[in-house]
Amino acid sequence: MQVADLYVRVSTDEQTKGYSPRSQEAVLRQYCQLRNITVRQVFVEDYTAKHFNRPEWRKIMIILRKQRNRTDLLLFTKWDRFSRNTSDAYQMIDVLKKLGVEPQAVEQPLDLTVPENKMMLAIYLTAPEIENDRRGLNTKAGIRQAKKEGRYMGKAPRGYINKAYEDGRRYITLHEPDATIMRWVFNEVGEGLYSSESIMKQANKKGLNIDKNTFLINLRNPVYCGKIRVAAHNDEPAYLVQGLHEPLISESLFYKVQDIMDGRSKILKGLAIATPKDLPLRNFIKCNRCPRMLTGSASKGKTTYRVYYHCRSSCGVRYRAEDVNNAFMDELTTFIPRPGYPELFVASIAEAYGNQHRAIKEESDELILQISTANKKVDAARELLILNELEPSEYRKIKEENSSIIARLEMRLNEVNVQKSTHVNIKKLAEMAVRALCELDKLYDISSIEAKRYLVGILFPDKITYAEGACRTLKLNRGAELIYLENKALRAQKKGQKPLKKSLPHTGSVAVRNSNHFVDELIELGSFSKILKA
Repeated sequence: MQVADLYVRVSTDEQTKGYSPRSQEAVLRQYCQLRNITVRQVFVEDYTAKHFNRPEWRKIMIILRKQRNRTDLLLFTKWDRFSRNTSDAYQMIDVLKKLGVEPQAVEQPLDLTVPENKMMLAIYLTAPEIENDRRGLNTKAGIRQAKKEGRYMGKAPRGYINKAYEDGRRYITLHEPDATIMRWVFNEVGEGLYSSESIMKQANKKGLNIDKNTFLINLRNPVYCGKIRVAAHNDEPAYLVQGLHEPLISESLFYKVQDIMDGRSKILKGLAIATPKDLPLRNFIKCNRCPRMLTGSASKGKTTYRVYYHCRSSCGVRYRAEDVNNAFMDELTTFIPRPGYPELFVASIAEAYGNQHRAIKEESDELILQISTANKKVDAARELLILNELEPSEYRKIKEENSSIIARLEMRLNEVNVQKSTHVNIKKLAEMAVRALCELDKLYDISSIEAKRYLVGILFPDKITYAEGACRTLKLNRGAELIYLENKALRAQKKGQKPLKKSLPHTGSVAVRNSNHFVDELIELGSFSKILKA
């Protein structure tokens, strides 16, 4: 009497709750009863047949290898229950034969010892594979078309939730409180003050509960600014379309975050949000023996704890936190403008920025020229493609690269055009900044730990060095630097000399960017007190 193992398979877990598994098992048992075949075990699978890396199938192979010659047949209803991959199916049939097991579909029986039956086997195996491939192509085409029309397909990213209309069409909409937290995340990363990892930890404390990999993927997702990415396909390059969903953030903020993550923006990054109150300068002080930044910690003495700034490496650099903090306070007092000069500083800055404002039009013209040049490159590549002088793959690469360049240039052009029509009260900003600098040491002394680190970050972008009991820095905030340069120049100026020529560096399109950064830095200098504790 022959012995058989029965194999029942459906594609999904939901189908196991339906009638199909019981129906297949009933057909197989009836087949065995009519032919006097003993049923040994029944295996029920809820997995795809595109490959044999299936949980139940792995269990079957382990049993068959351990218990050789105890099973004669492996029965299933149809060959598509066995496999929907022709090449894998032939290999598995050979493996089973070597184990002394004959696979057989009871509703599509074949005597595989007859050579001609191999042709029928190929038909039985190939037809389901073709059906699978066609269904897959149709599904992919439908998903691609839906994306082109601005619909988000797939599981909603954090901050959104999947919903469906009455007609079955799916869409995504904002989901609180995750949406508010993700908006906060983008704003914090865009500020450039803290590392993405420390921002992620704070977001998780707020209730986001996200892992690092998903967090970084979300920061790259254009869905948050209202865009849908359509992937490259055949000769069509990847591109972005306007989505139908509500954007969580602005496009300018999204691309600002991308620049920060790609390292295209010079920002203050790598700082931890949570810092002990006795270590406001942690990760701001350069080690003078190695390239690392000094961290900080407390060590227990006989009766109390002592706090130190120290290097993580084996170079041995270590300073008492109290000494470094006091030296930094002394250094701050040297940057306080001399009494009587704030009005002159404000007038100087206002005049310099006014002279520089014409550079906005120069950058606008330069951006238009760059966009035109990029479009001409794409047009030239298209001509070469038509003349068969350029491979399609090379053309796609050129078009994709230039499309990305054009998108960024157009975004920047829109910002510049907005600046043309925006009036900045530079005098008021300068007054705020100078007022803050006049009370620099006092403001720093009464600030919270967060405000202290914020001030250090915006005032000293190139970090601080500590040696021989004193703190030094090589580069200042651009707004503060101009004020202090003017301060020194005014001290050296003799009576009767002509006033100094006041202008910011002028190098075409760079000038407006410098001017815009300068204004941003003045705003930061003048408004950092907003994060002081009341």
